[in-house]
Amino acid sequence: MPVISTSAVRRTVLGAAGVAVAGVGYASLIERNAFILREATMPVLQPGSSSLRVLHISDLHMMPGQKLKQQWLRELDRLEPDLVVDTGDNLSHMRSVPAVVQALGGLLSRPGLFVFGSNDYFAPVPKNPAKYFNKDHRRVYGAPLPWKDLRAAFTERGWLDLTHVRRDLEVSGIRIATAGVDDPHLQRDRYDTVAGAPNPAADLRIGLTHSPEPRVLDRFAEDGYDLVMAGHTHGGQLVLPGYGALVTNCGIDKSRVKGPSQWGDHTQLHVSAGLGTSPWAPYRFCCRPEATLLTLVAAPPRRPEADSGHGLSTSEAVAR
Repeated sequence: MPVISTSAVRRTVLGAAGVAVAGVGYASLIERNAFILREATMPVLQPGSSSLRVLHISDLHMMPGQKLKQQWLRELDRLEPDLVVDTGDNLSHMRSVPAVVQALGGLLSRPGLFVFGSNDYFAPVPKNPAKYFNKDHRRVYGAPLPWKDLRAAFTERGWLDLTHVRRDLEVSGIRIATAGVDDPHLQRDRYDTVAGAPNPAADLRIGLTHSPEPRVLDRFAEDGYDLVMAGHTHGGQLVLPGYGALVTNCGIDKSRVKGPSQWGDHTQLHVSAGLGTSPWAPYRFCCRPEATLLTLVAAPPRRPEADSGHGLSTSEAVAR
């Protein structure tokens, strides 16, 4: 049996430590500030409808001094989206509201919809990373954040708060029926307040939630929503090449941790990987911070019910 020298072991340990330090440095200093705009096309509109450009932003986790993120956000208005959707976790600090409002800039003058997440209500706190692997771990809440000030800033500029309300609007000639719930991650969702089929005259039906919990997604799908939009997952935040996200931090499976996917027979889901991180976990790996420009187009005609899985529950259809 060959003898491994002490010096060889030392070199191996030091090399592994160096790789780990370099990885942490890259994840915390480079990738978490490497913002990217992703684009996707989703066939969710009624046949014959013209397309609609929707900018989905989420999980800003804004700190007052994050100038690079604020400048990148300001430039998104150049995309001239028809509609802006914000799915929460905008704040991370008591003094973050002005930074968020100024960063969103011209986007606040465009039609917009929003719901809030846990880090709009409470400041983030240090957390053992192992807790992310236990969905039932005890929640620890930080200091209350000024979410009412943020809500006032959004609504005064015309954005619609969808927290436990249903609203109809028209954007670029597209009639949209919308509804939203408060953050399921905090068990604040009360879907019964918005339950029922949306306006049948609408060209598009959108549901909003911060955390994409299956119990909420199922209800939106059962009520006939075409598209549900969510955030919260950070796309996994740490992604291993060849394996994928380590966790979703909610009830959905890892294949849906970010981007478009199907939920049930007729509902599309879009999960944003978000633009920020907790200040106590300031790193991303193989999961760049992002906003998404969705181009919504007409869906193909549905197949007859006999061929579409009619009679299955949403959960059964997802598992099929």
